[in-house]
Amino acid sequence: MREQALPDHIREILAEIGSIRDIYTNDAVLLGRHSNAIIALPTARLIVRIAGNPQAFDQVDKSVRVTGWLRDRRYPCVPPASVQPFVARGHVVSLWRLLDAVDGTSAGGSELGRLLRSLHDQPLPRMTLVELTDPLDSVARALQANPEGVDQRDHSWLLERTEQLRRAWTQLAPAQQPGLIHGDAHPNNLIWLRDGEVLLGDWDHVARGPREWDLIQPHYMARRFARLTDQQLQDLYIRRAPHEQWARDEISYRVGTLRGQDNTARWNPPKRL
Repeated sequence: MREQALPDHIREILAEIGSIRDIYTNDAVLLGRHSNAIIALPTARLIVRIAGNPQAFDQVDKSVRVTGWLRDRRYPCVPPASVQPFVARGHVVSLWRLLDAVDGTSAGGSELGRLLRSLHDQPLPRMTLVELTDPLDSVARALQANPEGVDQRDHSWLLERTEQLRRAWTQLAPAQQPGLIHGDAHPNNLIWLRDGEVLLGDWDHVARGPREWDLIQPHYMARRFARLTDQQLQDLYIRRAPHEQWARDEISYRVGTLRGQDNTARWNPPKRL
């Protein structure tokens, strides 16, 4: 991954993490910032994930517990460190093992399909999981919280269309009983190790739900971005639109293609943050 500048507030969080857990953090490298900040600590051989949502503790805790359970079953997912999630400066923090990953290598659809098939064959763990009952909830909340970032006409149309799709979701009849799902499955969440093994990462949305949901993002990314490795993150545009012109322009363009029922128009991935 490309290294990014380390903001002051993340330095402050890392300093507290180092104090709480007696971890060396002075060599921290920021790898990415979207819904979470991802930081590598080379000396400690750890990855730090700092959640952007201060209410995310329960789900982050679940992601750590589920991946630990899957690792015990020899499923190829990212390994959590032997530390439970905790709070530093008001932010939910989880620690993961730093892997010997190959930079710039993008695993594709075949690897994702193989890992999802294996995941969907797993039994449900003996812990309470979030039920995926409203997958468009985050989109609806982002629209409601950021009305000034979208043209008023587009905003009204998006709200109405989102509600239509939420109602339609309740009428779906899955072909199988709900099971263990990743919840955010796409090739950008695959990690290719130097020894050739491919792992599935980013388990923040792990849930019990229809397995078909894990197939939606690969289809959507291939159709809208042509390449399965492009970043997309629809909520990101809505949340950044009040402050970023590029996000407002892309929302306007995307809504235009949706309203025109253009199912093949290519969309633009978000700028690197």
